[in-house]
Amino acid sequence: MSRPPASVLFVCNLNRVRSPMAAGLTRKLYGNAVKVESCGLQPSDAIDPMVAVVMQEVGVDLFDYQPKSFAEMPVGVFEVVVALSDETWVPVQAEAARGGTEADRWTTEDPTLGEGPREMRLEAYRMVRRSLEQRILDRFGPPLEWE
Repeated sequence: MSRPPASVLFVCNLNRVRSPMAAGLTRKLYGNAVKVESCGLQPSDAIDPMVAVVMQEVGVDLFDYQPKSFAEMPVGVFEVVVALSDETWVPVQAEAARGGTEADRWTTEDPTLGEGPREMRLEAYRMVRRSLEQRILDRFGPPLEWE
């Protein structure tokens, strides 16, 4: 796709790490030109604090983000639905089939599995952030120019 989609839904397991990161980066890159949502199969109560920290480093504020459920997302309103974990691929395919939308599978590392000192764990989150940003740019094209 050489242009960003009109709308995209990012799906992960808990809507606590990967999908909010992807949605925040997409908003940053394409602004209001793309309707962006994120959700989880079984959403957590709150965003992972380390996600909020590493996203703030690139100018994306997720400190007040509230995770959402895949079940509460409207069917057929997203041009692209992206599965960010293997566990979400089958539900995303089913959603795409029902809604006549595109389904993408971007299996992404889970940085919460990392161990070690805080700075080492933060670097795992940064690696996921950089990986997601590159996938977004590769799939949807260069950022839009704002005047």
